[in-house]
Amino acid sequence: MSDYIRLLHSIKRKDENGKILAEITFPEYTPGVYTIDHTYVNDDLRGQGIAAELVQMAVDQIHEQGGKVNATCSYASAWLKQNR
Repeated sequence: MSDYIRLLHSIKRKDENGKILAEITFPEYTPGVYTIDHTYVNDDLRGQGIAAELVQMAVDQIHEQGGKVNATCSYASAWLKQNR
């Protein structure tokens, strides 16, 4: 997980040239409620579990911040239903 850049409302993974390879965003639309609204994984990395890893990291980070998780991203919504 050290390849990831953690920001307040997103987590990203970039290549050596700065190109985004994977990303998840979770803005705080309502105080204390963070909405996972976008998950992206580059075609070359798909099928390796990276999207699931991103969602888990986002959920963990949101909970560490004392927030609640919501999702409008279809992948994240499905993941949350299976893993909560």
